[in-house]
This record gives sequence, structure tokens and C-alpha cells, in this order.
Amino acid sequence: MRLNAVNVRTQSTRAELVLLLIASLGCVLTLTASIAEGGSAGASAMGLKSLALLLLVSAAAVIALALVWRTIRSAHRTVDRAQAEGASLRRRLNSIEAIIKAEPQVLVLWEAGEGLSVAVHSLTSVSGLPQDKEKLLRFGGWLEAHSARELKGALDLLFADGRPFSKLLKTCEGAHLEAEGRAAGSSAVLRFRDVSNAKHDLVKALEQQRALARESRTSRALLDALPMPVWLRTANGRLEWVNAAYVQAVEARNEAEVIARQIELLEQRQRKAVDRVVMSKDTFTRRMPLIIGGERKAHDVIVLPLEGAIAGAAIDVAEIESARGELDRHVAAYDRTLDRVASAVAIFSRDQRLTFFNDAYAKFWQLDTDWLATGPTDGEVLDRLRELGRLPEVINYREWKNRLLARYETGAELEDWWHLADGRVLHVMSDQRPDGGVTYLYVDETERLALESRYNAMIDVQRETLDSLKEGVAVFATDGRLKLFNTAFASIWRLSRRTLGESPHIDELIHQTRVIYDDPRTWSRISRAVTAFSDSREPLEGQMIRPDGSVVDFATTPLPDGATLLTFADVTASKRYERALLERNEALVASDRLKNQFISHVSYELRTPLTNIIGFSELLASPRVGALNLKQREYLGDITSSSKTLLAIIDDILDLTTIDAGALELNLSRVEVRAVIDAAVAGVRDRSVRARLTLDIAIADEADTFVADEARVRQVLYNLLSNAVGFSAPGDTVRIACWLEDATMVFTIEDEGVGIPRDQLGRVFERFESRSHGSKHRGAGLGLSIVKSLVELHGGTLAIESEPGRGTRATVRLPKGGLRQLNAVEPGEAQVVSGRRRAAALGAPNRSK
Repeated sequence: MRLNAVNVRTQSTRAELVLLLIASLGCVLTLTASIAEGGSAGASAMGLKSLALLLLVSAAAVIALALVWRTIRSAHRTVDRAQAEGASLRRRLNSIEAIIKAEPQVLVLWEAGEGLSVAVHSLTSVSGLPQDKEKLLRFGGWLEAHSARELKGALDLLFADGRPFSKLLKTCEGAHLEAEGRAAGSSAVLRFRDVSNAKHDLVKALEQQRALARESRTSRALLDALPMPVWLRTANGRLEWVNAAYVQAVEARNEAEVIARQIELLEQRQRKAVDRVVMSKDTFTRRMPLIIGGERKAHDVIVLPLEGAIAGAAIDVAEIESARGELDRHVAAYDRTLDRVASAVAIFSRDQRLTFFNDAYAKFWQLDTDWLATGPTDGEVLDRLRELGRLPEVINYREWKNRLLARYETGAELEDWWHLADGRVLHVMSDQRPDGGVTYLYVDETERLALESRYNAMIDVQRETLDSLKEGVAVFATDGRLKLFNTAFASIWRLSRRTLGESPHIDELIHQTRVIYDDPRTWSRISRAVTAFSDSREPLEGQMIRPDGSVVDFATTPLPDGATLLTFADVTASKRYERALLERNEALVASDRLKNQFISHVSYELRTPLTNIIGFSELLASPRVGALNLKQREYLGDITSSSKTLLAIIDDILDLTTIDAGALELNLSRVEVRAVIDAAVAGVRDRSVRARLTLDIAIADEADTFVADEARVRQVLYNLLSNAVGFSAPGDTVRIACWLEDATMVFTIEDEGVGIPRDQLGRVFERFESRSHGSKHRGAGLGLSIVKSLVELHGGTLAIESEPGRGTRATVRLPKGGLRQLNAVEPGEAQVVSGRRRAAALGAPNRSK
């Protein structure tokens, strides 16, 4: 700084000298110009003014010269002092440089706007410190990452705020050095030095402290990330730290709240049990229930006493408990299953002791279960069986036994057949378990071998049976090749048994049989049915009419083993009979149609005279035509009654004819159940009174209305009631009931009459089928036939149940909403449905021709 001041003063003196010189030159030039101007005007003309000016200029020149001389002398003295001071400063600078270089260090200078520069680099004892100055300034290349981050942060604060620092850094090669930063005005200095012995120990301590802090942070982070509650307590039992799972378990907001309020996870009784164990410096480990998230679950609580602290954790084992319970249940179910298995099973542990046996094992070997429960060894069991004479006869028992027991060491599997002395054949299998034990499985194959022998004999019988069949039978395997056939198959298709014995493919057989029947479409269907690989294999049926006039029915049936059964039957004769029967049936149908037409025509023709007879009978009975005697009235009553009976029969015949023709129309409307029953009962009330019968009527509350033809329903109920009254004895009860069941209106008419024999029950609905047994009148046998037709016309059903001597029960079921194609009919609104419309709605064919 002093050198700079001297230089400044020297430069100022030089500037003064230059100014004086310029002033002197100016005066001389002015004086010269004045003299020159005066010389041209003449010496005589120079006045006093010029002389004064000359004197003034001369004085100024003298003063200027004096000032110049003074300035020169002052400058010489200043230069001498500056040179002396410069020499002193250079000596001091050399001394300072010698002192700085005497200590191994690195000095890095920083000036504002110029960046970093290495002033001194004499430190060579630090491993990993670069000697190249450019590499030295790239601190991240030779310093450890943590040390580089610390140095960068300290330098930023030094350059920005002038904040000094002193840090211990570590190179990438593991050496340590001290970094010290200081600010000097607008500059800064960074010094690197090797650490001394004392500081070296301090560096080790700091490294250990950092490692411990890092381990502590890692451990805390790991514990905090665990899904199980973890906590730390001080020696006096206060909570010092808890993880996030603990906070969630006690339903707190954060860790600070848990510590502040000392929220406990364990109950007081559980904490006392923990304290008793921890106070004795032992680790507490116990499974206990904890309430977490409002749910009580089993946890394994582990509390470990540490030096000056207590650490605890709670491991959720609810799923383990559940899995263990499930495993126990599976093991129990497995044991129960093995107990139900017919094969004998025994499990021996690694030390060759019996750990499990099922009931079949004890029964098969006839051993005492109490003795087996003691867990005898495998060798002891074999010895006991040999004493009882229940093992197969062997030449050298000891060698045979050692070979069996050696499998515990070798792990070799056993599969052998034992022929016991009592004639049983035993299939013995054993397998080594993962725990080193052995599982034995004893299967009694005596019955199976006997069954196999009988099966083979039965197969031979079946082959002979197949050969005796008149139908041709062929079985094709999954590969489409013939594996079984009978003589009829070869005869129908005129194939040699030698050719069939070579197991030809289905396509080869088709090629040979096309000579007899050549229909590519049929044979293609058969080939696909035999060789198809689809999951859903459907049976196939068809008929072949061969050129020679013979008719052959064929059918394919998928078999469970994947094979296909192909059968051929020559039905030429039966087809001829079928054709004759069809022709006869057509003739019978035509005859029945003519009969119906004749009956309908005759019924209409008889109806007119009967109506006249009834009309005239009623007219004769009227008092207006005159009085009749008692006998005449009796005869007239018989005529009227017989005429009405005949008219009813004719009406029934007409109804049946109309129904058969599909021309009967139903007038559908809302029908009141009680009203229609009362109307039907009214028709038989007089007869029931005369016969001293009781009519029992029962109508359920929900049975109110339904959609039907009221007149036809009344006719149905009247006919059924008429039959019940006619076949009941005096004093009996005729019951009529109605209820609603699954949108169906159910009517039942039940009597206590003679009943119907079982052999006649199936013919009660046939027309003109009449029974007079038990009844005082004989009808035409059309009542039940008409009832059945009318019920079916409504889409309902009629069922008759009867036992001789116990009466008869008729059940009529009518849909509550009418036919399926009709919408609900409002009260008072009627719809007309013909028999043809009903047949179309129910999907039934029209019976009219």
C-alpha cells in the first residue's frame, strides 16, 4: 500500500512540472510576439505599457523557473524515498514468501470478477490432492462427494457474505486435509493444509460421528417405513420416539402429538407385564391382542431393554393366526379324508417313528390302535407284522427289511407287489416326505385283479353277443380307425373280416362301401362325426335308401373315451309295415272326420224337432190350453225331462264338434269367483237336496276375480259337480274349493263316492265312456271330455285323483290373467277368442281339417 502511495505522489509531481513547462513556454511565446510587434513599429514607439508587460512576463518566468527547480528537487527526494521503501517491501515480500512456502499448503485466491487462482501449491503429502492447478480447482473431481458439497456450500457463503469457515475434508483416496477460508476486502483466500496428529484424531472422531448419525438416520427411516408399530422409551419409561405405524395405530395426528400426550398402544395390564420382564434385563416376547384401528387383532409384542433406553415393536400376526388355523383345519380335514380312504396310509417321521395312520391301516394289518398310537418305529412295525405272519414270504428277512429302511437315507421311491399268505395281493408304494420321513400307501388289489379277470371274460362274452346281433356295430377310435366290429356290420356292407381286422380308417371303409351306396353328403357327415375334435360331440342319425331298394338306418354315438359308436340297421321290412300303417292311419283320420261331420249334421237336424217337442210340451203344460189329469201331467213331465236330457247331449256333441273344428269362441272377461261357483252350485242344488248331500264351499280371500269365459267356466264346474253329486251316497259331502296359487286360479271338486278303479282312471276323459256304477242315472259319457277340452281351451289343466271307496277329486287350474297373448281385461270389458287363435297362441296345431 505504501508503494502505491509513493507512485501516486511521483506521478503528481511530474504533472506539475509539465504544467509549469507549458506555462513558461507560453510566456516566452507571448513576449517574443510582443517584441516582434514592437520592432516592426519602431523602438521609438514602445511605451510604458509594453515595458511593464515585459517586466511582468520576466517575473513570471523567474517564478516559473523557481517552481520548476523546487518541484524537481521534491521529485528527487520522493523517488529516493520510494526506492528505499520498494527495496524494504521486496525484502519483506521475500521473507513472507519464504515463510508461506516453508509450510506445506495450498493457497487459492479469489478476486471479484476474476475467479479462482492458485497462488501457492506446496502440499504434496496428502494422497489424492492433484498437483495440477487446473485439476486442483475442480474440487468435485478429487474430493469425496460429501466433502465436495460441504466445501461448495462454504465457498458460496464466503464469496457472497464474506463468512469465514474451517472444515475437515476427505479426498477420494481417503486422505484428510483442512480447508480454511477467509475474506480480505473484496478478495478471499482459501487454504488447504494437512491435518496434524491431534486433528487427525478429531477427523476420525468426526467420521465415526457421521457414520453413527447416518446409521441412526437410516435405522430411523427404516423403522418409520415398517408397517408395524415401533417405539423407543427412555430409561424412566417415557415415550421418546415412535414410527408412522405407531401414530396410525393409536389414531393420532403425528409423532409430536403422541410424544406430547404419551399415547400408549398397550393396555395398562399389558404394560405392567412388559415392565416386570424388562426390569430383569430380559427380552419380553409374547403374543397378545391389541386394538388397532378399532379392531382387535393378535400381535407378537417384542420389548428389548437397551443401554439407557427401551425399544419395542408389535408385529401383526392376525393373518398368521388365521393361516395357522386354516392349516390346522386343512390338516384335520386331510386326516379325516385319509381316514375315509379305503387304502391303508401310514406316515413315518425322519427318525422312522409312526406319526399318522388311518383307520384302513389298522384294519388292514389288524394291529392294535393303542400300540400304534405310541409311535413305534418302522422296523418295529415290520417285526410285529412278521410275528403275526402278515408279511410276504422272503428268503432273507433281515436283508429285505434293511433294504426297505435304507430309503430313509437314500430317498428312493418304492413300488412293489406283495403276495400275502392269506391270498391277498398288495400294491405297496412309498415316497419320501420333505421333512425326511416316508409315506406308505398300501392298496389291496386283490379284488381289482379278480374284477379285471372277470372283465376280460365279460368282454369275450360281449364280443360273442355283438356277433349275434342283427344290427351292424362298429367302434372307431379317436384316430378314426376301426377297433371293434361285429358280423352284421361286415354283412350289411359286404366287407371281408380280414379287411376289417386290419383296423382300416373310416375314409378307407367309406371308399369301399360307395360301391353299394354312393351319397357323398351322407358319408361326409359320418366321417366328420367320427373324426371331429370339437368339445361338443353330438350324436347323428339318418337313413340310407340304397339303389337295391333296401333301407338302412344309421346312428353315431360319442363314447366317453373319445371313441365313436357307429350302428347300421336294415329296416327294409319295417319300412314296408310303416308305410302300410301310415296309409291305414290316413284312412282312419278321414273316417273320423266324416264321422264328426255326420254327428254334427245329425245333431243340428235333431235339435230342431227336439226344440219343437220341448216347446209343445211346455205349451201343453200351460193352463191356457186346458186342464190335464195327473197321469197326463206325469207323462208330459217325462217327455219334457227326456227331451231336455236329449237336448243337453246334443249340445255337448255340438260343443265337442265345435271344439274339434277349432271354431268355439271364448268370450273373455273378468269373472267373479264367488258368482260363478254359486251359479254352478245352483244347477245341482235340487239334486243334492233330493240326495240328502251336503255342499261345502270354501273360497280363499285372495281368490276374487280372474279372466275367462264365465259361461264355459260355469259349465266346467257344473259338469264336475254333477258327476260328484251323481256318484255320492246319501249323507255324503261334496266339497268345492278355490284359491290362488302362483298366478293360477285353482278349483277342486271332491266327493266321497265310490271312486274310480285304477285301470279305468286313464279312460275317464274318453268320449262316450260312461259308468253307471254307484250312480242313479246314466249319461252319454261326454261331460269330462267337454270339461277337459274347455279347460285346455282356457290354457289350463284338469287332473283327476281317485281311489275306489274313497271318492274322487278333480283339480282345475286356470291362469288368472287369461291366455298368454291377451292383455289384462278391465272389468266390464270382454274379448272374443276362437279356438284357432288359442291354438296359435299356445303353439299347438289346429285340430280342424
